[in-house]
Amino acid sequence: MRILGINAYHGDSSAACVSEGQLISAVEEERFNRVKHWAGLPVTAARACLGDGQAEHVAISRDPKAKAFEKLLRTLRRPGDWSRLFARVQNSAAILRVEDALREAGLASSETKVHLVEHHRSHLASAFFCSPFDDAAVVSVDGFGDFSSVMWGVGSGNRIDVKGGVEFPHSLGLFYTAFTQFLGFPKYGDEYKMMGLAAYGEPRFIEEVRDVVKTVDGQIVLNLDYFCHHTVGVEMTWEGGEPGLGNVYSDLMLQRFGTARVYRSEIEKKHRDIAASVQFVLEENYFALLNYVQKQTGKTRLCLAGGVALNCAANGKLFDRTAFRDVYIQPASHDAGTSIGAALYVQHQILGLPRSYVMKHVYYGDESSPSDIEKVLLATGTTQQRYDDEDGLVAATASAIAEGKIVGWFQGRMEFGPRALGGRSILADPRRHDIKETLNVRIKFREPFRPFCPSILREESRNWFETDYESPFMVMAFPIKKEKRDLIPSVVHADGTGRLQTVDKDVNPLYWKLIRKFGDLTGVPILINTSFNENEPIVRTPEEALDCFLRTQMDMLVVGPFILRKSENIHVKPSEKVVESAGSTFRG
Repeated sequence: MRILGINAYHGDSSAACVSEGQLISAVEEERFNRVKHWAGLPVTAARACLGDGQAEHVAISRDPKAKAFEKLLRTLRRPGDWSRLFARVQNSAAILRVEDALREAGLASSETKVHLVEHHRSHLASAFFCSPFDDAAVVSVDGFGDFSSVMWGVGSGNRIDVKGGVEFPHSLGLFYTAFTQFLGFPKYGDEYKMMGLAAYGEPRFIEEVRDVVKTVDGQIVLNLDYFCHHTVGVEMTWEGGEPGLGNVYSDLMLQRFGTARVYRSEIEKKHRDIAASVQFVLEENYFALLNYVQKQTGKTRLCLAGGVALNCAANGKLFDRTAFRDVYIQPASHDAGTSIGAALYVQHQILGLPRSYVMKHVYYGDESSPSDIEKVLLATGTTQQRYDDEDGLVAATASAIAEGKIVGWFQGRMEFGPRALGGRSILADPRRHDIKETLNVRIKFREPFRPFCPSILREESRNWFETDYESPFMVMAFPIKKEKRDLIPSVVHADGTGRLQTVDKDVNPLYWKLIRKFGDLTGVPILINTSFNENEPIVRTPEEALDCFLRTQMDMLVVGPFILRKSENIHVKPSEKVVESAGSTFRG
């Protein structure tokens, strides 16, 4: 039996396939059409997940019928919302027509059963049913989905019992989005930029920001005078292409905090300080909510999902600020992960099947064979060296990084979710003071305040970080030991933390071996790891990896068993599409 989960007509559209109780494939539609955060129906992603077959069940991570009475009542009370109601009705209607669209695409049959799974229930399922825990508190926190912004409950065995939540118009995620927009980061998904900026500021506006949001008995309460989403509404585009969200803050925000920063203008001290203050207040409310849930449930294990759960700065303080002692954070906590959650919800909550799966990695996307890669390289006239000996490939790569080279690393199956974790990564030496600026200027072309992350051998993390806890998904930031910070300056954020990825030998043996070899050469078992892309979705195919390598100033590309050096390939010009697809496939 196969269950296809999809996140459709919403940001970070995605698909996932569960077969015989196991997640076998998952991918975002943006990886195919190359439009970041693409919103629409993920037909290509779904087809890639299913291959030539069809699903017996389709799980959609939206339910337009959820809280229908509350939605109708609010609309009737607020005639000002009517002008914007039509777009939301169209979006809901598109969800209800997904079954027909999938059948037209050959991905479902008349026998396929379609299930609508409420947005936050999908988030909860993506966290608990992927976790190693049999019993835990489960919390989802984001902007809005199906009229809710928070949902929490208790997971036990193959069931999740929902206990409470927060409904429209109150939202901790929207609070963070409002200030993200105010600080001049207007694009969908830009919240992580404000989180990075916060480490450079002084939280001197805490009291002013506290006036915007508070948490009382597990309820997030916005001071709605600072917002307009509940009065005049907010423009949203979800039907296809890059999603858009209009400003959610009101004129009062400008009166209290001054002129909003213009996109791409200079970042001033005040902007940094506001970001620091907002992060401080977010954490106050985040932990107030989590502590409320902990007291209500009595659990010491926690599963987290939702966009706010990607705030790694807050997550790194979770053990200090709450009574939870173990945590599982869904690596794709944003809305892309709801495709996994919807599929698992159907499997367990609806069909009643027992659990047999734990999400230990995120390598659920494309994989290219050496012959696939070789076809691409031969077609483009590149010069490369093939290493059929894995140890030789690792040794050559580690030596190059130790010499200061920046390396594109394309190995195995592509990652699902927002983080590159050793499958589609750009790697560099964390010991070099200049490497962060070099990566930003030569490769990533992004804001200089954004941090780069350390991949560290799991068994070495206790020697370098103050908190010794497994963090395989780069969703927690822990303080780096003070005596170690000067040894790895390029991965130490302004607040002394690092958003680490612990690498387990059994999960990604090749990447583990590379870090181990680099450690043997340098005494530092850590690599800088950032996503393999340049203002685009993470590369999916060998063609895209080669194009990114050629158009940026990376020094080396390690793609499968092949190593390409920039100095030997100056004659090769980048192309948006080098050759037609050479056979990248899912191998589940």
